[in-house]
Amino acid sequence: MAGDTVITIIGNLVDDPELRFTPSGAAVANFRIASTPRTFDRQTNEWKDGEGLFLSCAVWRQAAENVAESLQKGMRVIVQGRLVSRTYETREGEKRTVNEIQVDEVGPSLTWATAKVTRAARSGGGAGGGGGSYGGGGRPAAGGNDGPWGNSGGASAPSGGSNAGGGAPAGDPWAAPGVSGADEPPF
Repeated sequence: MAGDTVITIIGNLVDDPELRFTPSGAAVANFRIASTPRTFDRQTNEWKDGEGLFLSCAVWRQAAENVAESLQKGMRVIVQGRLVSRTYETREGEKRTVNEIQVDEVGPSLTWATAKVTRAARSGGGAGGGGGSYGGGGRPAAGGNDGPWGNSGGASAPSGGSNAGGGAPAGDPWAAPGVSGADEPPF
């Protein structure tokens, strides 16, 4: 979005994400991350911690449920989103302004950890309106659950589309109509 301040921050979760639902049923997860810069002091030959930056984050809808299920206090995460200022009034009538991140993407940092990624079941229609190489709703076709995104690595082709470009095996996460195996990944 034009004019938004997009930032990426790496830090540790201060608390477990708190999952709540709005009156209309939309999920929102709130969490805080601490990012502390470190510098190497050549005089003392040791690392020194700088002043910590604590930022509140909010993530919405299905991503909120995924965050609440996957992340917990102490985990190192990478967060990308829009930095926004929000003003509110306390019960005592004082005006306060806070800066927080409206999260677009979040995931664990794999610098000092490993993760097993599992594709979450989608509750609504497919993203982007298409369905592409997956069946309606962004779900893979029947046939197994052993691929990296829960789709089959077997011989059955995904429903809702075909691998018109040929070359990529069924269940290939890069397979999409019109993409051949010799093409670069679509990003």
